[in-house]
Amino acid sequence: MAVNIVCEMDVEFTVKAPYKKVFDTLSDVPGSAVHYPKVDKLVDEGDGVFRWEMEKIGVGSFFLQTVYASKYVSNPATGIITWTPVKGVGNSLVNGNWKIKDNKKSTTIAMSVHGDFSIPAPGLMKMVLTPLVKSEFDKMTKIYLANLTKFFGGEA
Repeated sequence: MAVNIVCEMDVEFTVKAPYKKVFDTLSDVPGSAVHYPKVDKLVDEGDGVFRWEMEKIGVGSFFLQTVYASKYVSNPATGIITWTPVKGVGNSLVNGNWKIKDNKKSTTIAMSVHGDFSIPAPGLMKMVLTPLVKSEFDKMTKIYLANLTKFFGGEA
């Protein structure tokens, strides 16, 4: 039995770095992933597909590990980078996009991410697991964005 938990985040911020640096960094999945906390492995599956294996988390004898794969497509003409889930890999489906806008002296970054996490647990655990999973998702994503902002020279 599995519990499905959906997490979403939409955020927009402006950094001091030039557009090219921002676009090149975010379209380079391994280069961007080094800023995301608790990544155990990032595996290049080829053709723009990357498998993310997060560090195991747990209490006592209960451990969870998020594993998923997404296909990444970058379009420098539009400033959009998308990732779509690869079904049948891991226990989660993650999709989203970066929308990057050149402001000449700064760069605006909009990120939208949606994750559907399948956790092996009895249905009765959903009420306990949902806030924990959402909290961890929000915390890790906010740390990632803070790390990227610092890498890009801070907010403009």
